[in-house]
Parts: sequence; structure tokens; C-alpha cells
Amino acid sequence: MENKTAPSPGLVIAAFAAIYLIWGSTYTAIAEALRDLPPFLLAGIRFTASGLILLAWCRFRGERPPRLGGIAKNAFTGVLTLGCGTTSLIWAEQYLPSGLSAIIVAAIPLWFVVLDKRNWSGNLSNPWTVTGLLIGFGGMLLLAGAKGPVDLSTNPRQLVSFVVLVSGGVLWVCGSLFSKYSSSSGSTPMKAAFQMVAAGAAGFIVAAISGEFRHFAPSRIHLYPLLSVGYLVVMGSIVGYIAYIWLLSVRTPALVGTYAYVNPAIALMLGWILIGETVTLRQVVSLLVILCGVLLVNLSKYKRKIPAILEGKGS
Repeated sequence: MENKTAPSPGLVIAAFAAIYLIWGSTYTAIAEALRDLPPFLLAGIRFTASGLILLAWCRFRGERPPRLGGIAKNAFTGVLTLGCGTTSLIWAEQYLPSGLSAIIVAAIPLWFVVLDKRNWSGNLSNPWTVTGLLIGFGGMLLLAGAKGPVDLSTNPRQLVSFVVLVSGGVLWVCGSLFSKYSSSSGSTPMKAAFQMVAAGAAGFIVAAISGEFRHFAPSRIHLYPLLSVGYLVVMGSIVGYIAYIWLLSVRTPALVGTYAYVNPAIALMLGWILIGETVTLRQVVSLLVILCGVLLVNLSKYKRKIPAILEGKGS
């Protein structure tokens, strides 16, 4: 069914720019914020502020919060996806370059295929999907064996960070699948608000347990890390997310999902230009291999969607 009013092409372009550029740049913003803020406290501040702002926006529009059971489900989803998934990225970027971290995160679509048990029969019987999985995880192994500025074989902290980030990706997928198969009432922004607040609370709890509050002095935060936190709250978690949700309502998920191919390249480029990170040929090749695997995994979906897009039914 076509929309009654076609969206403005300029607005569509701006929304795609938001999820391409803003989400791709959050890796660099995290690296900058970590210069003065400890990781779990950073996660707590980012997600609590984002969640409260989004919740206030939803209430201003007259939306009602979900019932207690729905709040609990969204809180659990938020702890898994943002509290464990995204926070693992924040923690890992203490020891891994932002561009390399983005390459590891690029493999998340592969974990959806592996962990979505309800669709195993269809996914694992598709030769393109299986080939994509093998190629994608092959790219991860190629990345893990890299030498140079990042050497997992000789640097225990980097190795642990690699494992934590991969595990965080798995938990992100588990939370996403739980959200998908355990529906609750409320609009998507309202659900996201409770997910963010729960993730922020989890971040503050871990920060307190790990002693981050005792060693943190707000007066020591410099301008650029402070601006990075604001950027992550407003642009990364609110503007980027709202642009993503709106695009899903006016364009096909297959087209909107192309951000997964663009974000790692943006993160690599910005990490190199803005904060002087080293980009190696092996990292670039690993990224291309992983994205090739992701493309093959999604090939059947694109085959179904592309004809509709060409016929003008893609919105």
C-alpha cells in the first residue's frame, strides 16, 4: 500500500545521511569521550539522558507508557542490547581503535542468522546464506590474526577486548530477538526510551560497583570529551534513532539496512582523520570480506525487495 503523501526527497536524503554519517561517527565520539570519562559511567550518562529526553518527547506527544509487564520486557531488552551490546563497545574502545571496533560490530548480521532458531530451517538450507556465514566469520578470523598496532596474540588486553566486543554483539542479537518475539504495547520510540533508561541504570550500577565514581572528577572533563558526550546523547541516540525509525516507515528495511555496510567505513575514515588511528591493509580487507559475507547472507532478502523497489512499491 503506497503512502498518501510521498516523503520529501530532501528529507529522505537527510535521514539516510543521519544513519550513515552520525551512526558511523559515534565510534570516534566514543573514543574521544573515553579520554576523560570511564566507560560504564559514560554509558550510564549517555543512555539515561537519551532515554529521559525521548520519554519526555513521547509524553509531550500524548503517548501512554506501556503496562508494567511491557516496561519489564523493554528494560530487559535494553539491558541486553544497549547495556551489554553497546556498552561492551564503549569498554572495548579503551584498548581497541574505533575503526577496528566498527569492523567487529559489522559482523552482527551474521549472528542474527546463527542465533535466530525459529528461522534456522530457511536460513541454513539456503546455500548463499551458509556461504555468507563462512565468508563473514572468515573475515573475523583474518582480523583476529592481524599484526601491527593491534596484535591480539601478544596484547592480552586487546584480546580480551576483542572477545568482550564479540560477546557484546551476541548479547545485542539475543536482546533484539527477544524484543522481536516477545511483543509489548507502546510505540517504538516509547519502547526505546525505556530500553535506554534501563541500559543507563545498568551502566551506573556497574560504574558504582567497579569504583568509577570514586576516581571520577567532573571538573577534569575537557571540552572535546564533553561535546562528544552531548553528541552521543543528542545525535547518536536520539536524532539517529528517530531518523532510522522514520526511514523504516517510508522505505524498505532492505534499503534502510544498508547503513550496516556504510558505518564501518565511516568509522575507519573518521578514526584515521580525526584522532590519528592507524588503518592497515589487513583491516580494510577484513572489512570487505565481512561485508561480503553479510551481503550474501541478505542476498535472498534483497532479491525479494529489489523488484518491488524498481516497480515503485518500495515505500
